[in-house]
Amino acid sequence: MGFETEFNSVCKFKSEQELYELLEYGRNKMVKSGFRVYPTGQKVIAYSPDNKAIAIVKILVSIAEINFQGEEITQVEMELIRRLTEEESRVQTALAHEMFFGERE
Repeated sequence: MGFETEFNSVCKFKSEQELYELLEYGRNKMVKSGFRVYPTGQKVIAYSPDNKAIAIVKILVSIAEINFQGEEITQVEMELIRRLTEEESRVQTALAHEMFFGERE
């Protein structure tokens, strides 16, 4: 049993619905497969499913557990600090592609 560590500056949404709820209501819970470690109490950049930098969020809670189906999952609760401006999004997206997601074609 091991933990997968997320980068301190990355919180990537796999679902457009989860991202929508965060932007609409200011808080959200994201569920990830596997045990992961998120930097609780820190601010991180949130990315859309297509790897675009969207917002700054604060990680409130990170709980790694085995659910009733026997799957290892991590639940992450966060609150929206603010949306990024177009310029901030462009720069953060370019940096993330170079550092985390692989370079653009």
